[in-house]
Amino acid sequence: MSAEKGTDPARLRAARGKNPGRSRAHNRRVVLDLMRGHGQLGRRQLAEMTQLTPQAVTNILDELIAAGLIEARGRLKSGRGQPPLQFAINPDGAITIGIEIAVTRMAATVLDLGGHPRHEEIVPLADSAPEALLPLIAETVARLAAGYDATLMGVGVVMPGPFEIEGFSGVGPTTLPGWAGIDMAAELGRRIGVPVSVENDANAAAIGETLFGSGQALSSFAVVYFGAGLGLGLIADDRPVRGAFGNAGEVGHIVVAPGGRACPCGQNGCLERYASLHALREALDAAGLPGDHAALDRMMAEAEPVLMTWIAEAAAHLSPMVAILENVLDPEAIILGGALPAPILDAIIARIGFAPSVAARSDRAVPRVIRGRAGPMAAALGAAALPFHAAITPRLELSQDPEDPFVTGETA
Repeated sequence: MSAEKGTDPARLRAARGKNPGRSRAHNRRVVLDLMRGHGQLGRRQLAEMTQLTPQAVTNILDELIAAGLIEARGRLKSGRGQPPLQFAINPDGAITIGIEIAVTRMAATVLDLGGHPRHEEIVPLADSAPEALLPLIAETVARLAAGYDATLMGVGVVMPGPFEIEGFSGVGPTTLPGWAGIDMAAELGRRIGVPVSVENDANAAAIGETLFGSGQALSSFAVVYFGAGLGLGLIADDRPVRGAFGNAGEVGHIVVAPGGRACPCGQNGCLERYASLHALREALDAAGLPGDHAALDRMMAEAEPVLMTWIAEAAAHLSPMVAILENVLDPEAIILGGALPAPILDAIIARIGFAPSVAARSDRAVPRVIRGRAGPMAAALGAAALPFHAAITPRLELSQDPEDPFVTGETA
C-alpha cells in the first residue's frame, strides 16, 4: 500500500520466510508483503530476500497465482541468458471494505489488493443502535462487494472509543450508546461470512495516515483525530499502539480546564468539551448557525466570528496537550485530522502555542504539528487496511498455523 514503507531496509531484513512446510501461511505473507512494497519481483530476488529455497518460492508463487492474488508481469531484461519472469500483486485479485461508524454518519470505502481506493461514500445515520446498524452494515458490505469480481478478504469497522470502560463507553453525545457487551466482530462476521476487524476511530485514522497521508514518510507519530469527540491514534516504529485493552490515546477525557465545562463522563473541563466537532456544533447551535461541512467551509472563508472564536479556544486547549504528547511520546510529528475541513485544521495549527518540549529541536525534518492528508475518510481507509494487515503482513506467531483463508495447498 505504501511503497515507502515497504522498501524500508529494516523491514526487509525482518521479512524472512521459514523453510519447513508448517510455515506455509507465514511464507505466503512474506512474499505478498515484499511484492506490495516493491511492485514486482522475480523468483531469484524473492528467494534471496526471504531466504527460502527456490523451490519453496516457486510453490508459493504457483499457489498465489492460482488464487488470483499475484500475476506474471513479463520478463526483466538483464544481461545474457533467459530474462527472469517478474511477478506482482494483482490489484483485482481481492478487495477489503472499511466502515467508519460515527454518531451521525457512516463512511464506507473499498480498497483493492494493491491498496488503491476504489470507492468512497458517506451516508447520514438517523439511528446508531446495534439493531439498526448491524443490518445496515451487512447490507452495505453485500452491495459494495457485489460490484467487484474479486475475493472479499475481510471487513474493517471502526467506531469511537473507548471500548467497555465504565463511565466513558456509551455515555454522552460523542459516543455510540447501546453497544456495551456486544461483540461487533462476531455479530457482523456471522452476518457477512468474512473476517471482521474492529478498531477505534483514532487508531484507524493513524493507520490511514500511514498508508495514504501525512504519515507515509514517518515511523513514529500521533494523530489527534477530530470525530464527534477527540481521540488520539499512535504509531510507533510503523506499528499502531493500542494498549492492553485497545484504548490507548483516549485524550478527549483528560481534564485541561479544571472546574470547566461539565462532561458526560462525570468530570469537568475535559479536552473534547473544547476541541471536538461536537464542541464546535454546540457553539454554532447556540448562535443559530448550521454545522454541516459546506456551511463550515463558507464560514471559514468569511471568517465567521463564532467559528473564529471556537478555533482560538480549541487551539488554546490543545496547546498544552501537544507539549504533553511530545514529552511523553517523542513523536516525529503530531498530525491533526478528522472530520473538520482542511482550512479549519490549518487555522487551529496556526494558532497553537508551542511550549518548550523535547520536540523543539533545530534539526527537525517536519514541523511539530501538521495537517493530515488522508482527509475525512482517514478512519474508513484505515478500517479497510485492517483486513489486509491481518491477511498479508508477516507474523511469526502464525508460522505454525495450518490455516490460510485465501490460499490452499500443502507445500511451503
